[in-house]
Amino acid sequence: MFSKEESRLLRQEFWTSFGKSFPRKWILYDTKIKGFSFKFHFDTKKALVALDLEDDLENRIIYWEKLQSLQSILREDYLPEVYFEEEFYLDNGKEISRIYLPLDHKVSIHNKNSWQEVMVFFNETMSKFEAFFEEYRDIISD
Repeated sequence: MFSKEESRLLRQEFWTSFGKSFPRKWILYDTKIKGFSFKFHFDTKKALVALDLEDDLENRIIYWEKLQSLQSILREDYLPEVYFEEEFYLDNGKEISRIYLPLDHKVSIHNKNSWQEVMVFFNETMSKFEAFFEEYRDIISD
């Protein structure tokens, strides 16, 4: 069991190590589309890469429909195992729409032995998500 401070330091060390191991500028929140962002998530139980739609319901529906129309392309050409969840609830209870790919087994940010695997997964998966977004940005943002 780790104290809050130990856990915070481990998280900080992981993200610093990730940035040094894979030094590049990720799109993340810089999509130029309100409420449309890419995220890395790594905690004590899982790791995943996500595309989140967090705007008001009307805009979420508009972008969700566009992404659903591209679903077969995303799966066939980029991320075959990706999940689409139109109604996804964050830990704080907020409802969003999420497209995500989890690492297929349990990992923990508290276990340094799993860090390299997660870093490689993050790099490969986010690179594919971003390539899809760049290729179809005009369709998504129109």
